[in-house]
Amino acid sequence: MTQTPTTLETIADKLRASEPLSRADGVFLYTQAPFHEVGKLAHAMRTRKNGKRAYYVVKRYLNTTNICYAGCSFCSFAAHEKEERAYRMTLDQILEKACAEPNDYDELHIVGGHDPKQTSLDFWVPAIAEMHARIPHVQLALFTAAEIDYMCKRARCSYSEGLRQLRDAGLTSLNGGGAEILVKRVRDIVCPRKASAQEWLEVHRVAHGLGIQTNCTMLYGHVETIEERVEHLALLRELQAETGGFKCFVPLAFHPEGNDLERYGWTGGIDDLRTIAVSRLMLDNIDHIKAYWISYGIKMAQLGLHFGADDIDGTVHNEQHIYRDAGSTTDQSTPILELKRSIEEAGFEPTRRNLLYRVLEPA
Repeated sequence: MTQTPTTLETIADKLRASEPLSRADGVFLYTQAPFHEVGKLAHAMRTRKNGKRAYYVVKRYLNTTNICYAGCSFCSFAAHEKEERAYRMTLDQILEKACAEPNDYDELHIVGGHDPKQTSLDFWVPAIAEMHARIPHVQLALFTAAEIDYMCKRARCSYSEGLRQLRDAGLTSLNGGGAEILVKRVRDIVCPRKASAQEWLEVHRVAHGLGIQTNCTMLYGHVETIEERVEHLALLRELQAETGGFKCFVPLAFHPEGNDLERYGWTGGIDDLRTIAVSRLMLDNIDHIKAYWISYGIKMAQLGLHFGADDIDGTVHNEQHIYRDAGSTTDQSTPILELKRSIEEAGFEPTRRNLLYRVLEPA
């Protein structure tokens, strides 16, 4: 039987019928479809799912350590313990920053590294319990799947056992990082000592089974091919079809300064917007796509809202080092009023949310 060739019309027909796109469709959207037509299709899907709403969140972001021995070639943040720029926050310092006034924020986001003296269940279970007791109104988005894998291997326990301990202490959700590209060829180059693609997916599968909803990401613009980007998206969609536990997908543009992949340079605006749009179209079963303004800058995030994204994040109380260390010149925090004004200027309705996308008042 002759296979119907992929065209914009066949893709549009699938979208109208709520039929998942194939990997071939995804590659076509990246490599052959006119840029503006991809954007139109993505914006139509975004509008069907989320109307005119554009979400933001008031949160505090902490990188509690930059000591890491994973050795990822794309990373500008990690340091070995004896390096001058290495740091590790104590429990008291973490609690002081997490609970500092004003603590009228809705989400605490923590990411560290593979730090043998901090990234452990023994350290974090009591730390989370104490944070949850002091700021019970704040939802805790803590750790990537790679960090969970590292903690559980060190504790010689299953993902289920480790995640249960963290959940029972007060963890709300896992962050989506550590996915990079979920293809072995790429991971063998960029992160060979970190959780494998299968391990990353399994951590999220187990978390979803325990009632822990999570985000997911894709780090693009380095050694991967377009086909590998699409494979990554397809794997996320397949897990979502199984568990329904992903709340949001976040495409992350590679930032090249100060790491071993610097020669690949910065992604371009067209690639960024097309990636947001293709992600929206491929991930039909994930409700939210984020144009992460700390990665893209606020102006590109505004454009992203017209290319399939419905969220721009919104870190306001912020100590985000990862992108700054990789050469980002974007201001790492912004007032709520400026975020709302940027959303309105783009033609959308600013909608303040919590970690699990419950709409909060006042907007």
